[in-house]
Amino acid sequence: MGATAGAVWGRAEQQDFRSRVRGTLLGAAVGDALGAPVDGLTLEQIREAHGAEGLVDLAFGHGRRGSVTHLTQLTLFTLDGLIRAQVRRDTGAWHPPTDLHRAYRRWAATQSDWGPDERRKDDGWLAREEWLYARRDPARSCLIGFGDDVMGTLDAPKSPGEPGPEAAARSAPFGLLVGWEPQLVMQLAVECAAQTHGHPTAYLAAGAYAVIVHALARGESLDGAVQRALAILAARPGQQPVADALQHALGAVRQGLPTPGRVEELAGDGTAEGLLAVAVYCALVGEDVRHGLCLAVNQGGPSGVAGALTGGLLGALHGETALPPAWLAELEGRPTMLVLADDFAMEMTQGPALHGPGGSAPGWLARYPRA
Repeated sequence: MGATAGAVWGRAEQQDFRSRVRGTLLGAAVGDALGAPVDGLTLEQIREAHGAEGLVDLAFGHGRRGSVTHLTQLTLFTLDGLIRAQVRRDTGAWHPPTDLHRAYRRWAATQSDWGPDERRKDDGWLAREEWLYARRDPARSCLIGFGDDVMGTLDAPKSPGEPGPEAAARSAPFGLLVGWEPQLVMQLAVECAAQTHGHPTAYLAAGAYAVIVHALARGESLDGAVQRALAILAARPGQQPVADALQHALGAVRQGLPTPGRVEELAGDGTAEGLLAVAVYCALVGEDVRHGLCLAVNQGGPSGVAGALTGGLLGALHGETALPPAWLAELEGRPTMLVLADDFAMEMTQGPALHGPGGSAPGWLARYPRA
């Protein structure tokens, strides 16, 4: 698999990349926070609770406005795992799916432990963030997939019949590996999705989503990013439902003004390919980030996933400054997200200065241990 160490980064390129990394992570989290309180409600129930226009602002969930769910928690651990994989390359150990599985196992500990265990020196800094030790409606497939040390693979996936969208919703960070070839980005996202979601539409939707984010993070248009994902998908067995969903999303853009009914039609029965289509459609037709996110969550399907997937695309496309500041101000865990995003950007652009044959920064290895 490729790596980012060989890229030549000027200052402007580094600043643009950092903005897109922040935008991707914060956008996905804001979308999750916006949609989660209305998860499982019909459009009529959403309107009864929030007015004729539906949900247009953050609502209370888990005791506060702006709270996130397991979708955001797992996305943070995806970033953590990717940094750890880069750091571990120095040891000669290079198998990113294993590093991601270890990161997801650290998330699983947050769902059962009372709080950080200071005795686990190899946990790194993220697993010591106390606010993450909150159980936020984790999908059963994720608890099963990361419930033991056995890692699901494409040959022997965990939950082989699981078509849900949760694996896709944690996969945006794979797209931020901008120094990798898109085919390798898809392969890594697919392999890591199979750790919890073994149905081909679930792991291929995760792979396609990562490739779309990858193209956006490289500065491509959203339409071009979707076309790139379709081209890479074409060679994959079982890809037809995902490709059809993406084509359906592109076609829906030309069918008049966006409506909740059109979003619900794209979502279908709430499986991964339908939610991917919702995210692409809402990101394409949204007048701005706020409008695109509200369009995504005001429907009777999994609103939190729809918001997270849409927010990840819009954040990668426009960068952090396009996100609604009032929502960011209330977003749970934003300080942690900003530090993690900046650490990821620094690792990807300046990794050799942090660790390598010429020496390593002790503080960095304390944050992201090689073990």
